[in-house]
Amino acid sequence: MAGSQRTAERRTGRRTSPLRESIVGYAREHLRVLLFTLRRLVKNPGGSLLTAAAIGITLALPAGLHLVLQNVSLLSYSWESSVQASLFLRDTVSNAEGEALARELTRREGVANATYISREKALAEFRQLSGFGEALDVLQENPLPAVIVVRPHTDHGPQQIDQLVRELGDLPSVDQARLDTAWLERLYAILDIVQLAVQIIGGLLALAIIITVGNTIRLDIQSRREEIVVLKLIGATDAFIRRPFLYTGTCFGLLGGILAWLLVSLGLWTLSSPVEKLASLYQSNYQLSGFGFGPSLALLGGAMLLGWIGSWWTVARHLGEIEPR
Repeated sequence: MAGSQRTAERRTGRRTSPLRESIVGYAREHLRVLLFTLRRLVKNPGGSLLTAAAIGITLALPAGLHLVLQNVSLLSYSWESSVQASLFLRDTVSNAEGEALARELTRREGVANATYISREKALAEFRQLSGFGEALDVLQENPLPAVIVVRPHTDHGPQQIDQLVRELGDLPSVDQARLDTAWLERLYAILDIVQLAVQIIGGLLALAIIITVGNTIRLDIQSRREEIVVLKLIGATDAFIRRPFLYTGTCFGLLGGILAWLLVSLGLWTLSSPVEKLASLYQSNYQLSGFGFGPSLALLGGAMLLGWIGSWWTVARHLGEIEPR
């Protein structure tokens, strides 16, 4: 081997760097262990698939909840963009003055649109939508004020919108300014609680995955006890013996992550049609958002990390207990 290497060096006229040899040897050794691990998993497809299925189903729950939370957040953002402020004008303001004020507000910074609704139009709309037309005929005068409906810019945050509404409420022609965002604030508070619950559930299920992988690796260690004893007798290091088990746990995590991605994607595909049908009833083209490239990599990477942690934790606990006698 050394002679062939020297022959190759004489033919190329250059020597191989020791650092490069070390890196190539290290990569070759890891590739060998990876292929060895894959062969062992293929030889026991039933047990491997059961372990991967347990990991995938466990991981699919927090991943699915996170995806649901993400879609609700996107939907709430679309609702936030439709928030409107109502400026109730004083009774002394004429229609011409109200229309002029609406045009002036449209040019104001932070205002996307301003629409003037006269007292007569407001009464007609209320008569049509409320169903109290006969009762309104009894009234001698129109009790409804003129209104300017202001739609703020969507790139403005809640604090900026509140400040804008306060400034508009201080205008001389405005009797009262109202912005109904209490329901949106409640929704955000609920989403914060749900997000915290998802994080707690995800942490508990991550611990369950570590325990599942650890128990599988523990059984594998016990079944290969004699092999480990022989390896230690011939001078194998703990790192050398530990490596196949770490790759086994990582492969279990990868398979479980792929299965979790498939399960969540299948559930999303199943719900997409009913959600689109429901959105169409509200004149909306809303569609469910699935896993992107980044979240998919995070899911697979997180699953592999959990598998690696579970295997490392188990090997660290049980490998030292096996010693030659």
